[in-house]
Amino acid sequence: MVTTTRIKKISPLQLGKMLAVIYGLISIIIVPFFIMFAVIGSVAGAASHSNGFAPAAFGVGFSVVMALIFPVMYAVFGFIAGVLGGFVYNLVAKWVGGIEVELET
Repeated sequence: MVTTTRIKKISPLQLGKMLAVIYGLISIIIVPFFIMFAVIGSVAGAASHSNGFAPAAFGVGFSVVMALIFPVMYAVFGFIAGVLGGFVYNLVAKWVGGIEVELET
């Protein structure tokens, strides 16, 4: 039996928590690639200069610090986007009726 259900309201706080976790997990997947490319770029850039590898050490260190901060930043911005998105959805759903979903039991 298929029934059509309408999502009339979303809890903004719950949506914020869900997006914070999702965005945080996605950033954890992306961070290793960010570190790898940053290290390669820093070493390649330093090798082409006569200053030696001192700039490379700074670049690698900066990249690692940023890579550690990224998951937290993504989670915080995901939470904020979720809360705002939930409020906007609830406002628009009052005007147009919300999203219809077919459920099968």
